[in-house]
Amino acid sequence: MATVTLRRSDRRISPVFLGIVAVAAVAGWATWSGFAEQPGFAVFLFVTAAWIVSLCLHEYAHARTALHSGDISIGAKGYLTLNPLKYTHALLSIVLPVLFVMMGGIGLPGGAVFIERGRIQGRWRHSLISAAGPLTNVLFALVCTAPFWLDALDGVPVTFRYALAFLALLQVTAAILNFLPVPGLDGYGVIEPWLSHRIRRQVEPFAPFGLLAVFAVLWIPEVNVVFFDAVHALLRGLGIDELQSYCGQSLYRFWTDTSAVCSVSP
Repeated sequence: MATVTLRRSDRRISPVFLGIVAVAAVAGWATWSGFAEQPGFAVFLFVTAAWIVSLCLHEYAHARTALHSGDISIGAKGYLTLNPLKYTHALLSIVLPVLFVMMGGIGLPGGAVFIERGRIQGRWRHSLISAAGPLTNVLFALVCTAPFWLDALDGVPVTFRYALAFLALLQVTAAILNFLPVPGLDGYGVIEPWLSHRIRRQVEPFAPFGLLAVFAVLWIPEVNVVFFDAVHALLRGLGIDELQSYCGQSLYRFWTDTSAVCSVSP
């Protein structure tokens, strides 16, 4: 890996990111303690803020890996500050993912950091840069599910348990979608360096539409069922049953009446 020197301002954590973390922490405390009169609103704030934190870490992983692979321009672009406002496509990376969570409970992958690939030598490095983001979602999912697969739920309030289950579902869906070998997604970025120049040239025009194509296919009921069956199978392996993630999503969507089916009493 290349050795690089960064200015302190290039790697100083942004107050914007720290503010999002603070919102997640306060909302998480309100969800845990039952302080909020409306537990659904606390869950909404907690999951949304934590989801944005994971998006920032996803993009940071791409940027940090690119930096140490040879793209020394990353620091000057502000990507290492974890500030989502510095991303190339803030709409794709923050706004749309949050809207999709609110509408359908799907972890929308978004690409936002511009990496100067010409500065990077070696196919393995290019693949690792693309894989770093979704691997962050995998790690985040393991953290969220740790109380479940470690059987450490004693004393964890049921509302907070449901919120973690839903947040884990978002991370799992994001990881699966990101790892799909579809042009425009990280999964294709992993395999692209190993493809012939001719194939890459043929595929390149379709990259801007890859994400749209994936979500168009997910609207097909049969595909949607298969996809979420796979997601829930993974979650069951991590100790989370479908009812817990459903109740977490129902509490998150506090503006609907579906939360009434899930008990939040101890």
